[in-house]
Amino acid sequence: MVATKAPPRDTLTVTDNRTGKQITIPIIHNSIQATAFKALKAVPRDGDREEDDYANGIRVYDPAFMNTAAISSKITYIDGDKGFLMHRGYPIEQLAEKSNFLETAYLLIYGELPSLQQKKVWEFEVMHHTFLAEDLMKIIGNMRYDSHPMSIFISAFAAMGAFAPDANPSLQGRNLYLNDKLTMNKNIIRIIGKAATVAAASMRVRMNRPFIAPRSDMTYTENMLYMMDAISGAEGYRPDKRLAKALDILFILHADHEMNCSTATMAHVGSSLVDPYSAIAAAAAALYGPLHGGANEAVIRMIERIGTVDKIPQFLEDVKSKKELLFGFGHRVYRNTDPRSKIIREVAETVFDAVGREPLIDVAIALRDAALKDEFFISRKLFPNVDYWSGLIYKAMGFPLDFFPILFAVPRVAGWLAHWKQSLEEGNGKIWRPRQLYVGEPRRDYLLLEERSEKEVVDPKRGVTVLPHFLSKRRMSKL
Repeated sequence: MVATKAPPRDTLTVTDNRTGKQITIPIIHNSIQATAFKALKAVPRDGDREEDDYANGIRVYDPAFMNTAAISSKITYIDGDKGFLMHRGYPIEQLAEKSNFLETAYLLIYGELPSLQQKKVWEFEVMHHTFLAEDLMKIIGNMRYDSHPMSIFISAFAAMGAFAPDANPSLQGRNLYLNDKLTMNKNIIRIIGKAATVAAASMRVRMNRPFIAPRSDMTYTENMLYMMDAISGAEGYRPDKRLAKALDILFILHADHEMNCSTATMAHVGSSLVDPYSAIAAAAAALYGPLHGGANEAVIRMIERIGTVDKIPQFLEDVKSKKELLFGFGHRVYRNTDPRSKIIREVAETVFDAVGREPLIDVAIALRDAALKDEFFISRKLFPNVDYWSGLIYKAMGFPLDFFPILFAVPRVAGWLAHWKQSLEEGNGKIWRPRQLYVGEPRRDYLLLEERSEKEVVDPKRGVTVLPHFLSKRRMSKL
């Protein structure tokens, strides 16, 4: 008997039982190339659908990217089982304690902590690129006073690209950012600097107050609070340094979190080589959704609805019976405590010292304690996440609930830019184009109008097709 040589350990052998074909796929970084499965081609059998594309091999079907790595990255690492987060190798706890937001942004984007001189130049440049073009301010100022701040933020960045034609690959050449690092860095600085100004301007629109010019002699978060709160003509106002520092720590914690929805959007849109302002607008639109950037707002509404500590047991029972939703617990990645939530809980006390204790905090603490003692939530690994505490801090600081996503978006701009830059420099140069499984109708022939059966809902009184949401009763009467 001849012994067969075992395949190398770092491979995966797959046998296609339809054809008997076997392929061996290298395992690199505990992952395999999805394109390797294209080698497993088959001939459709009787009854098989041609639309299943047998000739081009097996596709990997993964709705919502539950187990698909779309990129390889050097930026952020998360260990969801241990509740661990680090940026460029630095644990988030150390950055929150020792760094500041602008330094962390530099680390995310350029890969290393800046030297003393680099830090001075970086902070000087960002804080001197905070002004917005006058015409852009007019666009923002013409927004409705009751506009959602994220609508203003998205619109402002979409418009901002029109004020930077030198930053547009559609005008300057598709390889602009690959060939011209000066332009790349200049626009990174512009975007980070202006993000806080756009955020403050959206707040001023809400308050129906004139815009306040930025100050370059303040820290990043101090300047943002100043632009929100200063009164025109008043001299000498400076925000409370405790609040500015607390917001700075929160910005560090929100700066990046790997391939979440908005960051994946930034990389996806950026793969078309569009200008970074348009890509930022797209990423902000993804963050706008209530399943992403609106989660901390949902936490506040939930705790307000509970109201008092004595109502917590019934609320948790309603969660178990699916009559209520529990916001701020659990995470798509973390299967343990979100490390950011521990830091935020400590920051909360600093904020309460400055502005007074938030009344809802007692309900929040009692809800957390009750949930962490309940086997139902423990078995499902539902622990408080970053949104659970951050909303309480923002509320205590006096921010409106619908402003919470803005406070998420401003720091996340740094992470978006880090991934955008990395994708351009280290990607394969191809536009992102996911595959799909087509499960619709097979090929069929066009039917003339008189040959089609009436399948739509028909209003029995008028005998005409009803398209709910489209026709009013007044317009229906004319049909």
